[in-house]
Amino acid sequence: MGMSTSEKKPASQRRPRYQPMSEINVTPMVDVMLVLLIVFMVAAPLLTVGVPVNLPKAGAQALTGDDEPLAISVNEGGQIFIEETEVKLRDLVPRLKALIGTGYDQRIYVRGDRDVAYGRVAAVVARINNAGFTRVALVTEQDSGRK
Repeated sequence: MGMSTSEKKPASQRRPRYQPMSEINVTPMVDVMLVLLIVFMVAAPLLTVGVPVNLPKAGAQALTGDDEPLAISVNEGGQIFIEETEVKLRDLVPRLKALIGTGYDQRIYVRGDRDVAYGRVAAVVARINNAGFTRVALVTEQDSGRK
């Protein structure tokens, strides 16, 4: 006679039942988040405008605002850049109007190298103001020796 299938096996022969893990292991997620935080902390200062300009120092207070300003740079050679794209002085206003449209209240920051002729930076600011843009500011480095 054969063994019937209804008989139970002894406890030592039974396979243990799979029990799902009831807790979440967050350690790998924390490790990934810390690595991402470090990457962004290192990369954030590099996200500034890419045209190298040696800014003059001044003791003026920093401007604050919620909207992202448009940066115009004048490098040591007198070349003009809108963000990272080089433009000629005569093409500056049409390019600004194409980028901004009718938003004449858009903030525009002019970054002039300290070694460029003052007249070149003044010509850029004058062109921008004459085109109707009123929120134009010069960018400088904070003067650490301020009294």
